[in-house]
Amino acid sequence: MTMAGFGHGTRRHPRARGRTWSQTGPDRATLGIAGVICAVAGFFVLGIVLGPVAILCGWLAMNRTWSGTRPVPAVIAVVLGAIDTILAIIWLAGAATPGAGLF
Repeated sequence: MTMAGFGHGTRRHPRARGRTWSQTGPDRATLGIAGVICAVAGFFVLGIVLGPVAILCGWLAMNRTWSGTRPVPAVIAVVLGAIDTILAIIWLAGAATPGAGLF
């Protein structure tokens, strides 16, 4: 047995399908749609968590840049996620004030 056989498994296919993140295709679209779903769900439950998740998904769907062409679901996810996060922070700040639950 020689050492020559080691390391040749990835030479023919250096960018194996399961080993690298796909740069094009449905991955960005899926992230944008998942971000929109998180943003919409965040208006009803756990907005403080789902809002930032929606922003992150939208930003990753835009290929982590603000320039160039932007897919519509990614922009919607970022905008709704930001609105969702701001509303959740305002709600939490309002719930933290003294006497908020009396009337």
